[in-house]
Amino acid sequence: MGYAFACAAAALVLLASGVSYFVVSNLRGLGSSHAIGNGPKSKDGATNILLIGLDSRKDQNGDPLPNAILRQLHAGSARGVNEEGVGGYNTNTLILLHVPNDGGKATAFSIPRDDYVDYEDAVGPQQHGKIKEAYGVTKAFTEDRLRARGETGKHQLEHDGREAARKATVSTVRKLLGVPIDHFAEINLAGFYDLATTLGGVDVCLKRPVQDHYSGANFPAGRQHLNGSEALAFVRQRHGLTNGDLDRTHRQQAFLASVTHKLKQDGIFGDLGRMQGLLKVAKKDVVMDASWDVLGFAQQAKSLTGGNVEFHTLPIEGFGTINRQSVNLVNPGKIRAMVHDTLDPPKQAPAPAASGGGAAKATVDVLNGGGHAGLAAKVAGALSQDGFTTGKVGNTTPHARTTVRYGASSEAAGKKIAGLFGAKAVADASLPAGTVRVVLGPAATVPSVSGSGGHHPGPTATLPTTGAQGGAVQGGGIPCVD
Repeated sequence: MGYAFACAAAALVLLASGVSYFVVSNLRGLGSSHAIGNGPKSKDGATNILLIGLDSRKDQNGDPLPNAILRQLHAGSARGVNEEGVGGYNTNTLILLHVPNDGGKATAFSIPRDDYVDYEDAVGPQQHGKIKEAYGVTKAFTEDRLRARGETGKHQLEHDGREAARKATVSTVRKLLGVPIDHFAEINLAGFYDLATTLGGVDVCLKRPVQDHYSGANFPAGRQHLNGSEALAFVRQRHGLTNGDLDRTHRQQAFLASVTHKLKQDGIFGDLGRMQGLLKVAKKDVVMDASWDVLGFAQQAKSLTGGNVEFHTLPIEGFGTINRQSVNLVNPGKIRAMVHDTLDPPKQAPAPAASGGGAAKATVDVLNGGGHAGLAAKVAGALSQDGFTTGKVGNTTPHARTTVRYGASSEAAGKKIAGLFGAKAVADASLPAGTVRVVLGPAATVPSVSGSGGHHPGPTATLPTTGAQGGAVQGGGIPCVD
């Protein structure tokens, strides 16, 4: 369900970019959050917005949505909602929207929901897992801790739990992508339905007919108009699609492109009556960070109202099973390089010196603590191509996550290698000088290296253009997708 939600949140962000001061003043009734904290901000005048689609059938107070709405959405009953547990708070949609400071093309990165990552600012014993679960596990642990301290108010527990969960989600995405997050918007299941219904439905295009009883999707091929309930089915479907969740991500991106097209073509930005209906939805279903100057953003985000947006899906390295769960294996270092190089394309670099960089003089031990046979040797081989000397290679006791430690005189090498795995480099006086020791966790994959001691991957630092994740979805019209 959650892939629908960020579409709605993003559309409401787009709405904000086209409003007059009168309408902006009415946005003050939106739910606000202080979870963004004092993290780093973009320094070049650009804005990075995290769009959070919460897979919850509850409202902002934690009360079940009305049965009438749940029936429209094929989302069960209120009784089932009360029993949904932590899984009901998965962030099944996470999109980072980058809006440049010059009104140029905006770029959106969709993060596959099952990516296995290290959590950041999550409370409780679980510090790694699927990225979609950082919200729910943090919320549950926070509420349990507050109850133990004597808090009994249902709505207060819901508020405090969600605030902690938002902070964990924002921080985890910030760490994974390696970019600042300036603002966020969160929306739930009802918000998507309300938005699509208020818009009077949306046109979409399918390359082939689909039928799926799980989501309720039953559509012919070609361009067609969907009402609110049908639109939710369109973006929820993953069964019966060749690439499952990844194809569903492309559906979500295409839907968002269609929404922006409709907002522009129908003149909704200049129609205060219709915009008031959307603002009513926003006030009921959306939470935004309290520091967001929406009026200032409206003056910056010209590209959004024009549909000048490009949507990408971040890559995975493959699939795995960790703690009996099917997960996406990812390479955080490669992801960071791809995001960085997409937003700030690298200039032509001078030819590297034959001896490589100073960081590449270390000897690297690689120990396999993740259980994937032969991975240590593959990782050691990749690092040797980047100029490192291979040290000990073998297996060790199971480790929950990848760790990188370094001895004297090897801090630069340790930090460089840690960046390839999305890990933190830690000094270790017990290691010989000039040595870095990598212990691979279950989510580790073979890193992409430049072969020249460079900081970022070379040709592999570009986003995929083919395959399940490849091919950007372009805004400005109604794209046709699977």
